[in-house]
Amino acid sequence: MALIKTLNSKTPVFGSNCFLAENAVIIGDVTMGDDCSIWFNAVLRGDVHYIRLGNKVNVQDNATIHGTYKKAGTSIGNNVSIAHNAVIHGCTINDNVLVGMGAVVLDLAVIESNSIIAAGAVVLENTVVESGSVYAGTPAKKVKAISNDLLEGQIKRIASSYLKYSGWYK
Repeated sequence: MALIKTLNSKTPVFGSNCFLAENAVIIGDVTMGDDCSIWFNAVLRGDVHYIRLGNKVNVQDNATIHGTYKKAGTSIGNNVSIAHNAVIHGCTINDNVLVGMGAVVLDLAVIESNSIIAAGAVVLENTVVESGSVYAGTPAKKVKAISNDLLEGQIKRIASSYLKYSGWYK
């Protein structure tokens, strides 16, 4: 079972049908919707600010989600994939978003719906990623618009696949 820790009178809350890998760590003020999966070595540390996940969110291996004390909590919408080794920090990620492997999203950034943050990208503080866009690079910049193939074939496919994969572990 994952390490689930109450801190400062805040206990993580989980929706239905969630998968938590045995060595995932979920601490404090974390609220998760239905059909979420938190994978191996992922850390959701709601110690200094809140973390909110919608439905059908997958947080893949070694990803970290955190916030900044008295400044920035983290809100993640529905149908979102946070890929391996990503860092999500004090930001807002709306629905139907893929954050690629090793990407970093910093405080007060807003990732609008139907967007992709490319692998290795760094989304700087206060950046607004416009809906329907792919952002890449350091610092992350818009490189193209989302095609229907990317929306259906990447964003939605990956979120659905991780729901299926989590079933293998239950």
